[in-house]
Amino acid sequence: MRNPWLKKNPMLSMWLSGANAVAGAARGRAAAEGRRQTAMATAAMTKAATDAWLAALTPPGPARKRPARRRGK
Repeated sequence: MRNPWLKKNPMLSMWLSGANAVAGAARGRAAAEGRRQTAMATAAMTKAATDAWLAALTPPGPARKRPARRRGK
């Protein structure tokens, strides 16, 4: 006699296929969001480092002259 627990269950198979599809889509969205956040963080750090180096290596601009004050009146 065959074991009834080893028999294929079409309803369970369809349910597991659907669950696998949903899990795959969620995994893809999560991975894409992780890549976006990584790219944003990398760009921000690169910009901060570039700005810091440029500020350190460029000479300061000329000092602004204050307008002369009028006397009297």
